[in-house]
Amino acid sequence: MIFLLKLLARLPLPLLHGLGIALGWFLYGTSGRYAGRLRNNLFNSGLCTPGRDCRRLLRQVIGESGKAVVELLPVWLRPFDKVVKLVKGTSGWEHIDAARVAGKGIILIGPHVGCFEIINLYYASLHPFTAMYKPPRKPVLAALMLAGRQRGQATLVPTDLSGVRAQLAALKRHEAIGILPDQVASSGDGVWAPFLGRPAYTPTLVASLQRKTGAAAFFVAAERKSWGRGYHIHVFPLDTPLPADKSAAALLINRGVEDVIRRFPTQYMWSYNRHKRPGGVTHPDDPPET
Repeated sequence: MIFLLKLLARLPLPLLHGLGIALGWFLYGTSGRYAGRLRNNLFNSGLCTPGRDCRRLLRQVIGESGKAVVELLPVWLRPFDKVVKLVKGTSGWEHIDAARVAGKGIILIGPHVGCFEIINLYYASLHPFTAMYKPPRKPVLAALMLAGRQRGQATLVPTDLSGVRAQLAALKRHEAIGILPDQVASSGDGVWAPFLGRPAYTPTLVASLQRKTGAAAFFVAAERKSWGRGYHIHVFPLDTPLPADKSAAALLINRGVEDVIRRFPTQYMWSYNRHKRPGGVTHPDDPPET
């Protein structure tokens, strides 16, 4: 199977993205749960008007969602130097360079927009980079993911307290770390904050790490260019330090993620169950206890 995947990874990116569009429509047509969640998240986001506008955006999202799956093959399985060359340009990278010159650690806040997997590899081709990693349950997929992500100067650490300590140490060495801000936090590790018009249980790790290290934080997105022409990495500095109050910090993080999504609405992972409730966590809409 791995041999076959490596062969597929060698196909030209335009062809792979074309296959991805077909895959996106196949998944949408065969999984009612997937399709329902995608529509519900997209249509309730406030990013489109009911009717033709939302239907047009939905069609684009379905195709881009399939591309996001298929492009993992070249990003994880092609030689590292060829993967880095898929990045055709950057905007705002000078802000990262300036923070490094100033001796600051770097926090890259990368939501599930575009080809977010390639951001870590691109940075790791230039400088040391640390990110948390939770292996999937299937051993084959876990091996592929680990081999694909831990290349260049990238180091993967567990999604537990030891991983948090490793990220803190990296920032104190004035290195970079990566954070996915739009995952549902584990019970006790987040706070409820508005996200696209509805409460979302939001991680608080970014604010804690920045407060302890004085690191510079940046929202980043790897825009998927049309017709398989590669990727363009956009960098948006977080101009003010995150407040100590967890709810206020989570609100600012979610607003930053929303801004990135509004720039690239077709390339966000709308199928992710962002508004689910972790076990044992009280929802803001729950009636008060008597």
